[in-house]
Amino acid sequence: MLTEGDILPDFTLATAEGGALHLGQLGRPLILYFYPKADTPGCTTEAIDFSERKAAFDMAGASIVGVSRDEPKAIGKFVAKHALKIVLASDTDGALSDAFGTWGEKSMYGKTYMGMERATVLVGTDGRIARIWRKVKVPGHAEAVLEATRALAAE
Repeated sequence: MLTEGDILPDFTLATAEGGALHLGQLGRPLILYFYPKADTPGCTTEAIDFSERKAAFDMAGASIVGVSRDEPKAIGKFVAKHALKIVLASDTDGALSDAFGTWGEKSMYGKTYMGMERATVLVGTDGRIARIWRKVKVPGHAEAVLEATRALAAE
């Protein structure tokens, strides 16, 4: 499993527009945030929070990519419905979420199922993983990630 200090391998993810996003070729700090499912309440709030701060992340020189295992078409509908300003990508084969250990067994109301853990990863310009937030709680999280991104840029 990838951890802080590791170099992020060049994963390729499908975009909502039908293209491919190569994470290793962005050449700037990267925020990867893993979310369970498009257009659910917590995931919508998180995506809007990051979208509202996109200009501030741009000023810090960072790209934001939201990642789920949803199909690209579902992600496209999610982006359009909420006028999201950030990039969302699909990890349909699970390679990226498996590498970070964000896909696993979850439970709700006494039932267990496989799902995505809400987590965020900050990657520096050098491709090294600077910070990982696990079991993220949405309120205030995007702002905390922005502060960490600014601190990384100041180093």
